[in-house]
Amino acid sequence: MNYKLRSIVERGIEIILQACSWVTSLTILLIVIFLFKEGFSLFRKSSLEEGSVLVLHKSNPLNKINDTDLKNIFDQSITDWSEVGGDSVPITLFRIDDIGNYFTDEELGDTLQNISVCIGKLIDSIPGTIAFVPENYVNETYIKAHPEFNGKLIEVPHIKVSDFFAGKEWLPTAHPIAQMGALPLILGTLWVSLIAILFALPLGLSVAIYISEIAHFRVRNVLKPLIELLSGIPSVVLGFFGLVVVVPFVQHWFNLPVGETALTGSIILAIMALPTIITLSDDAIRNTPKTMKESSFALGANHWQTIRYVILPYSISGISAAAILGIGRAIGETMAVLMVTGNAAVIPHSILEPIRTIPATIAAELGEAPQGGVHYSALFALACVLFVISFGINLSVDLIGAKNKKNKF
Repeated sequence: MNYKLRSIVERGIEIILQACSWVTSLTILLIVIFLFKEGFSLFRKSSLEEGSVLVLHKSNPLNKINDTDLKNIFDQSITDWSEVGGDSVPITLFRIDDIGNYFTDEELGDTLQNISVCIGKLIDSIPGTIAFVPENYVNETYIKAHPEFNGKLIEVPHIKVSDFFAGKEWLPTAHPIAQMGALPLILGTLWVSLIAILFALPLGLSVAIYISEIAHFRVRNVLKPLIELLSGIPSVVLGFFGLVVVVPFVQHWFNLPVGETALTGSIILAIMALPTIITLSDDAIRNTPKTMKESSFALGANHWQTIRYVILPYSISGISAAAILGIGRAIGETMAVLMVTGNAAVIPHSILEPIRTIPATIAAELGEAPQGGVHYSALFALACVLFVISFGINLSVDLIGAKNKKNKF
């Protein structure tokens, strides 16, 4: 009877554990699906400000204009329609806020109808006008209902994948056309993370070798808890440390106008990644079978030769796992990087220039992005990029570790 009861209990526990596994896996899958669904919705939207339209004179041959040309027009880098495939007519910019410069209060009145009529008069009198106005003043319904209106709506194409990944300007709140170039953010993320790992991995691996193979057990018993304690420091505290100590040091040492640079962010990220790299590398090294070490010594190898040719090759998979988690910590970090890198969304050419990372951008802008808007979707697209980068790093390092392990045996 006791045996049957125990079997039932064990079976129940097995079902519960299996259900928990499926629920966890399904939750992760749904999160990934939601992430990519929101992110890819960006490429079904126009970068023109939501709720606004662009109106041209009917005689203008253009029916479509890309966002780059439109930005140059409103920046006044392009001043004639012939530069974008139209007639040789000077371009006149008009925003709804400028309407008081053309019409009196009596002419404008206090109704939408009067303002729409005034917009039509302006476009009729200045054929080279491009009007950026709310769509409740001028829309397709209004134009069809008023044949005397000499304006037409111009189409702005959807954001292209190539423009998002290769674009060099990140100005998601620019008017009238948002610039969604993610290249500076992607390069900034990779730049600061790579430098951080170049700092952290050699130092962390060296400390791990010392603690596991060289240090006296009393020294190890002191150093190991201190290193693990470092991983419990909140990132915002390390950010303050970087802001108060590392930023002035970098600024003074390199004689820079500001100390918030990619180098500063890399130093802070390296500090944050060290505990993970040291702890996991130490565990991997200490898991080397004692018989392998003794065999190496029996063949005449000294301690350093054993470390180099026996211990490190055997523990390469664990060291690779340490590198994975260290890189993941560096790439996904938000607050510390947000505080010390300068947050300049520009393509970095030096480690002594300010940069901006993808996690910092999402953290800084998500709260002010209208839900469902272009800016909101662009931030989710950035999150998809971050997910792919992290997944790719994990996969590649896992493959390298598996290959090394296979070659070892």
